[in-house]
Order: sequence, then C-alpha cells, then structure tokens
Amino acid sequence: DGQPKAESGVKRTVAFLAGAAAGFGLHEAGHVLTSALFGAEPRVRSVEPHPVPFFAIVHDPVSRRQEFVISSSGFWVQHATSEWILSARPNVAHERAPFLKGMLAFNLGASTVYGIAAFTRSGPPERDTRGIAVSLGHHGVPEPAVGLLVMAPAVLDGSRYLRPDSQWEKWASRAVKIAGVAFIAAAR
Repeated sequence: DGQPKAESGVKRTVAFLAGAAAGFGLHEAGHVLTSALFGAEPRVRSVEPHPVPFFAIVHDPVSRRQEFVISSSGFWVQHATSEWILSARPNVAHERAPFLKGMLAFNLGASTVYGIAAFTRSGPPERDTRGIAVSLGHHGVPEPAVGLLVMAPAVLDGSRYLRPDSQWEKWASRAVKIAGVAFIAAAR
C-alpha cells in the first residue's frame, strides 16, 4: 500500500530534477547560441580551480556589446522561461507540476548564486556577471550592481510563485527583466 506513494514521490523528484536540468541546459544553450551567432566559436572548458568539477562555455574575443549579449543571454533565457511558467500557470505552486517547478527552482537558484558571486566578486573569471559588468559603460560597472540586476527578478519571481495575485510584483519583475535587456545600449 505504501509502494505507490513512494513511487509517486520518486517520479516527482525525478521530474523536478529533470526540470532543473532543463533549466540549466536552456541557460547554457543561450550562451552557445549567441556566441555562435556572433561567430565567436563557443566551446566547453573546465573551470579551474574549483572545489566541484565544473565547466564554462567560453568563446573567442568579441566586442563589448557582443560580450554583454553573450554573458546576459543565459539570464534572458531564464527570465523568459520563468515568465512563461508564471504567466501560463500562475498557481503552479499549488499544482502538481514538478518539471516546471524544477525549471523555476533552477532559474531562481542560479540567479541567486550568480548574484552572490557578483556581490563577493568570487568564482571563475568566466562568470556571467563579470562578463556583463566589464561590458557596460566606458570602463565597466561594479559587478555588485550587476548582481542586483540579476537577483531582482529572482526575488520578484519567487514572490510571484508564492503570491500569484500580486500585480505589482508581476509588473516589477517584468520591468527589471526588460531593463536587463535594454542595458544593451550601455554596452560599448
């Protein structure tokens, strides 16, 4: 009798993890696609030194504006998928949708981790927030400012997940996401 519930829990966990993996894959695909569009030869490289074996998508040198787009594109994909989930299924928190919840959890978690890395200026030099920071303005901008730009939609979308009827959070999240794309004008 307890077997179906345990099996159901395993299936939900696997679906959640698959959603998180899909979110990760989509984030990285954003970098690969934009690098390829600019002819920047995207490739995978091991990140060293790092306590956990990991990799980065790297590319040939490009203009600052192109670097901004390549470094931002993973976040743009995250924002688009989070927006799609929260708009199409605003009550997803109360639904059995482990795949979508896993994807959303990855998006919110990745933005939070990147934001913390930006605030502390830690992690590999290939980190997305550093690429964005060095691309903006004439001489770059402080990376913690980029951390705020990356974390704000995650905080707002997390709140939207919990409070789907909040209109101000929905529109504030969308405004910050649009601002993140609009900064392309500041990349020189």
